[in-house]
Amino acid sequence: MMQAAFNVLNTVFGYENFRAPQDQVIEAALSGEDVFVLMPTGGGKSLCYQIPALVRNGVGIVISPLIALMHDQVNALNQAGIRAACMNSSMSSNENYQTEQQALRGEIDVIYLAPERLTLPKTIEWLHQVQVSLFAIDEAHCVSQWGHDFRSDYLQLSLLQQYFPNVPRMALTATADEKTRQEIIERLGLGQAKVFVSGFDRPNIQYRITPKNNPKAQLLTFLQNEHQGHAGVVYCLSRKKVEATALWLSEQGIHALPYHAGLDKSIRQVNQQRFLNEDSIVMVATVAFGMGIDKPDVRFVAHLDMPKSIEAYYQETGRAGRDGQASTAWMAYGLEDVIKLKQMMAGSDANEQFKRIEQTKLNGMLGLAELTSCRRQMLMNYFGDELNTPCGNCDNCLTPVQTWDGTQAARKALSCVYRTDQKFGVVHLINVLRGKVTEKVSQFNHQQVSTFGIGQDLNDGQWRSVFRQLVARGYLNVNFDYGQLYLSDTSRAILRGEESLMLRVDVIQASANNRNGNISKGKKNKEDIPADQQEMWQALRTCRKNLATEQGIPPFMIFHDTTLQEMLHSKPATIEAFANISGVGKKKLEKYGLEFIAVIEQYQ
Repeated sequence: MMQAAFNVLNTVFGYENFRAPQDQVIEAALSGEDVFVLMPTGGGKSLCYQIPALVRNGVGIVISPLIALMHDQVNALNQAGIRAACMNSSMSSNENYQTEQQALRGEIDVIYLAPERLTLPKTIEWLHQVQVSLFAIDEAHCVSQWGHDFRSDYLQLSLLQQYFPNVPRMALTATADEKTRQEIIERLGLGQAKVFVSGFDRPNIQYRITPKNNPKAQLLTFLQNEHQGHAGVVYCLSRKKVEATALWLSEQGIHALPYHAGLDKSIRQVNQQRFLNEDSIVMVATVAFGMGIDKPDVRFVAHLDMPKSIEAYYQETGRAGRDGQASTAWMAYGLEDVIKLKQMMAGSDANEQFKRIEQTKLNGMLGLAELTSCRRQMLMNYFGDELNTPCGNCDNCLTPVQTWDGTQAARKALSCVYRTDQKFGVVHLINVLRGKVTEKVSQFNHQQVSTFGIGQDLNDGQWRSVFRQLVARGYLNVNFDYGQLYLSDTSRAILRGEESLMLRVDVIQASANNRNGNISKGKKNKEDIPADQQEMWQALRTCRKNLATEQGIPPFMIFHDTTLQEMLHSKPATIEAFANISGVGKKKLEKYGLEFIAVIEQYQ
């Protein structure tokens, strides 16, 4: 059966070899075993269930959480000549019925279902009449209440084990720490499953976290200096901020569109299609956007607000560079992020156990943001992977962080919190430390406290950095009602002089231009096409664009940029030569081979 799997890989998908551990996953599924797959975004998870679905007898049932994702994956499979369909609430009852009948007649290879449809009694009854080759549970972290994208409908998927004990099941996810993995396995009844954990490293992604100064201006500088004309995603925490940021970027000449759950459905669909179909759209979005987005040439993911966990951060940044080309994960991070997230967590209605887990995850994310060593090493370690040497492609590796002995500054800050009765926010505390007689300082007579004016050696920005690091490291807590700071138990050691504290020196991104020389050193970007080949490159892209427009699909579903680059390099003049290009399967060879050969001939 593995020979059949290799034939499908070659003839249908146009690839010569599997990426490890795809072959092992597929072999286990073909032999009827249950499988749990943890593989990073862009690592090739889809082939792990698509190929067994084609090789085994029957239809592969894929459980997927998003309707838009289903349609994109079905379109991509249809392009490769695979008989695929989806059944969801966006389809008419007649369309869903026709798909059911095709499955009963053995005329379809893969069907995508939403979890809420799968659990309907009528769906279970229909599936019992169909020969099912396997069940694939995509985005399996949605089953975990400790994960970053919990969906209650996923909790019902344990019924697959009950109703279809002889059909192999495969659960797949890109991000899950050890606790989340164990919960997925337990909830889905995969205790006997083979577990495959792929390497998490995405060496083409450069991770950078910069202190917030003027975040919108910092973002604009980042886009103009490094990603002019590139597709990317900018994540914001609130809907209001999404719309304001998208509008502001548009006014600055950036092709930016908003996306959040509060927008009209038709607007979301139009914006998503523009993002998928066009080359230079920047999508400004809440986390409602992104899961399963297969666009391979996303060159950057930017965060204007800090995610709540490393899992969320890693999955969101993983949407960049799926084609393996150099990409950037950039985040502006400040004191307001720490306070806002701490407030949200403290004010949650969740039970105490859930709050503790969430706090642990947030602390991990804060640790990554404040890190002074290689960020990639910490990311790999968080997921149980290992990177023996610093990566050389994150901000801390490219521009090593300076530190300073902040013990005395920390004592002053903590003392000021205590002397003002632990009832005030950062702005007021800094005013007291710097000896500013504001209306509020006068109102509470804080010019009389012993800490008034003792912090004039640091400016406002430096004090904000001190307070941010004290909150991030747990020496200060945040009142969730008003953002007031109060001392934690761990602050006593600092106040008593029993502990010293090294703090990072923040380099505000005003000097971003000075760092750009190192940003993509040694990395080849998709635009790095030799000048004498630019005309042919653009002609190939135009051909792809025209073919995609005719069919109403994104250009990458025709061929990825990496496939076009191979055409540019090898210049195939015959169908036989064209067939040897990676990513060209039998169906695409028949549909598009002559079109692209004709373009290439013009430049021979």
